[in-house]
Parts: sequence; C-alpha cells; structure tokens
Amino acid sequence: MLPGAAEGIRLLNEHGLKVIVVTNQSGIARGYFTEDILTGIHDKMQKGLAEHKAHVDAIYYCPHHPDDNCDCRKPKTALLLKAANDLNIDVEQSYMIGDADKDVQLGKAAGCKACLLVWQNQDKVPLDNPQGLAFASFFSAVEWIINHEENRH
Repeated sequence: MLPGAAEGIRLLNEHGLKVIVVTNQSGIARGYFTEDILTGIHDKMQKGLAEHKAHVDAIYYCPHHPDDNCDCRKPKTALLLKAANDLNIDVEQSYMIGDADKDVQLGKAAGCKACLLVWQNQDKVPLDNPQGLAFASFFSAVEWIINHEENRH
C-alpha cells in the first residue's frame, strides 16, 4: 500500500465518505494472473486497511485487454457508474483520486465534482488536469477533500 493510503482512507471513512476502487486489471486477460488471485490481493488489501481501522466500500475492476475496447476499462465510465448505482452515490457530489491522466479523464467524463491527481514522483506534471489539483500523496489529497467539504457547510 502507498504510504499514507490507509490513514487517508480511514479519514474518509470517519467523515462518512464512501471509498470505491475502480481499477484496470488487464493482467487477467493477458494470463498473468486469475480473478481468484486478484480477489486474494483485494482481500489482503482490506485486511491491511482493517489493521488501520479503515476499509474500502467496494472494488470494481476491468479484467479486459486494452485492445478489447470494452466499456468498463478506464477512462470509460461503465464501472464508475455501476458503482454509483450499486451504492447509491451521487457522482456529481463525488471526488476522483487517481495517479494517472486516465483517472482524471474518467472522473471528468462521469461528472465528478473534482478530480485529484497524486504524483509520487514530483517531477511529473499532470497532462490533463486543468483544475490544477495535484498532490504529492494520497493523504494530502484526502485532506484537501475533507477541508473542501467542511468549508461547504
């Protein structure tokens, strides 16, 4: 897990915000690993989060190859919209945190309130984030969300 991720997720949990993971996992289509192995990885992640009194509410993944042109591969919106429907989430009141331009593209295409990029490598420059919301860590992105939400009320 990235440094500060568990603490950031716990902070979101404590503020009553749902945490959803949407991920591309083409390694399944490529035969690198199976869906059972991926489920085991997700279970291990949840156990690691639980040690920090944190949890992810749901995980959605695309198992397809990039050449399959499916609707669920980020930056397409099918998985995010399915998550929103399944968990009764208002996407327009939601935030996307990601580490790649395709995450920002997904959030924008789905109509998220704001899209935040996390760059572990400070030398990277966001290519597709006109809002300028780029952070050095997941935790600092979460702090921005919490502050933004508290200042709204």
